[in-house]
Amino acid sequence: MALDDPKTLVSTEWLARHIKDPDLRILDASWYLPGSDRDAQAEYESAHIPGARFFDIDDVSDQRSDLPHMVPPVEKFMSRMRALGVGDGHQVVVYDGSGLFSAARVWWLFKLMGQDDVAVLDGGFPKWQAEGREIEDMPPVIRDRHMTVRRQNQMVKDVTQVSSAAKLKDTEIVDARAASRFRGDAPEPRPGLRAGHIPGSRNVPFATLLEENGTMKAPEALRGVFEDAGVDLSKPVITSCGSGVTAAILNLALTRMGKVDHSLYDGSWSEWGQFPTLPVATGDN
Repeated sequence: MALDDPKTLVSTEWLARHIKDPDLRILDASWYLPGSDRDAQAEYESAHIPGARFFDIDDVSDQRSDLPHMVPPVEKFMSRMRALGVGDGHQVVVYDGSGLFSAARVWWLFKLMGQDDVAVLDGGFPKWQAEGREIEDMPPVIRDRHMTVRRQNQMVKDVTQVSSAAKLKDTEIVDARAASRFRGDAPEPRPGLRAGHIPGSRNVPFATLLEENGTMKAPEALRGVFEDAGVDLSKPVITSCGSGVTAAILNLALTRMGKVDHSLYDGSWSEWGQFPTLPVATGDN
């Protein structure tokens, strides 16, 4: 059982105890890979945790970019959160319909925007439902709340910074995709991308950080997963994945382990894999 920490990860028991707290805000951040045949918005409208608001990862993004769900401008994030009634003084809990998949991306986005009191629901909506806890299909009553944003630029990296880190080898680049995609054996779910990984990067598939029931492993076990993958935890870490969603699960795990010098490559493989001028490695190294 993970220790409850309202800045990283909380249990369904914790949420059930606090669900009536006036300053609690719950966000359904469900998002599914292209081709999964799941509609996150429709699923939210049919059933969600009482009081939850739907956080649309594709909408709360930088629409000026050709890449999927890139970090939004600060002003857009603030306006979208105001519309959701999420702001200063709120404790935010984020969950998703897979267990622990896309919720970590929204947790990381809040941290990037300088919001500290935000946690992921361990095990997400599947665990909540499996325990027979209350659900509803009613939209919440929303009141505007201002949010003060202080963007933490060190938490996000662009392609130039990642390319430099790969050349200098002074930072561990850790890829959260499945091993078959990392090696280049399996095709990417998005068309037009080369297969493989950033040269010198390590592979920690996000699923290896989770227990069979979809909850996150304990901090010492998480550390073991990273070390077994050859990650030198004395170095700063940049996380990556297909499009910057599951990479955030690695950031959440690293934070749970007490590591602070880590960031996320926002463009991830959706960006790196499309540029023929960037080097690509295949196989296990």
